[in-house]
Amino acid sequence: MSSPIVSEPHHDRAAARAARLRGGRTAPRWVSAGGVFLLVAALAVLGRILSPDFLTAGNLLNMLRAVTLLGIVAIGATFVTYSGHYVDLSTPAIMASAGIVTVAALPLGIAPALACGLLAGVAVGAINGAVVGYLRLNPIIWTLAMASMIDGAIRWGFHGQQVYPNEGTAAGRIMVSMYAAQLPGGVPVIVAVLGALAILGWFLMNSTAFGARVRLVGAAYEAARMTGLDVRALVALAFVVSSATAAVGGILLTSLNKVGAAYIGSGYDFMAVTAVVIGGVTLNGGRGSIPGALGGVLVIGLLRNIMTLIGIGSFGQLIVQGIVFIAAVGASAYSLRKAGRDDS
Repeated sequence: MSSPIVSEPHHDRAAARAARLRGGRTAPRWVSAGGVFLLVAALAVLGRILSPDFLTAGNLLNMLRAVTLLGIVAIGATFVTYSGHYVDLSTPAIMASAGIVTVAALPLGIAPALACGLLAGVAVGAINGAVVGYLRLNPIIWTLAMASMIDGAIRWGFHGQQVYPNEGTAAGRIMVSMYAAQLPGGVPVIVAVLGALAILGWFLMNSTAFGARVRLVGAAYEAARMTGLDVRALVALAFVVSSATAAVGGILLTSLNKVGAAYIGSGYDFMAVTAVVIGGVTLNGGRGSIPGALGGVLVIGLLRNIMTLIGIGSFGQLIVQGIVFIAAVGASAYSLRKAGRDDS
């Protein structure tokens, strides 16, 4: 009866001790998060130099709208990377399944349809978490396979067809207008959702035993296990959190496109992990923050916006994004080696 009460402080002390040991000579988290926002400021200056249209209100608003969905997805992806399990490559499939299930369930009403979409996404996350957390399969291999299975299931289940909301019903009209809807005061709903999830993610990571324990799992898996933590359940929950935000992003992206389809969410896996790594979350786990990940999202948004303004096409932007990802991973690995920790 008394063990949970006694063991929690022990786990938290262990988490803090492991974090200090892993912190070594590297900068504290707030410095890493601040560093990415310095990069954001530098890109803003560069954008102003390269294009007179960069600082216009319309351009900045479009840029922020373009990265809001990525921010929502990146918040959940941060927990998977934070736990030391790299990335969930089934994120695009989760987004697609959540969106198309929501549209298919609209005859039940908007609230049940949204619940069905969220549950579809979270169910995938629970399976991912069970397989990676409890069976210890490689997260990249498993989630890649899961993405393929979901894609096939969607195409089989809907006969390879796209599914359109019936705008002749109230639920259909709410679905297609959700992305562009505004709250009283003119605040876009998607910005409000991003803000709420960012606060919730920050609270989970920094002010709960769950966040401290996930950090310990990412920092030192075996040490966490030996303290008595249920490391398998913690890893599973990290994947569930990631799938939940991916499902929210998928439903909103479906609303934007006004169609449920298997291709919805394509590319969000790589963009999310790039943002997370740029924001200071190490692929080896145990380091990073939600503000840092959101800073990484802004960096990606600014880069793409600047490249668009100066005439670099989508193919060129993908090349640059890949180079930025490699540079961010290289900088992270260098930092770890400087700190006396070589996980590569």
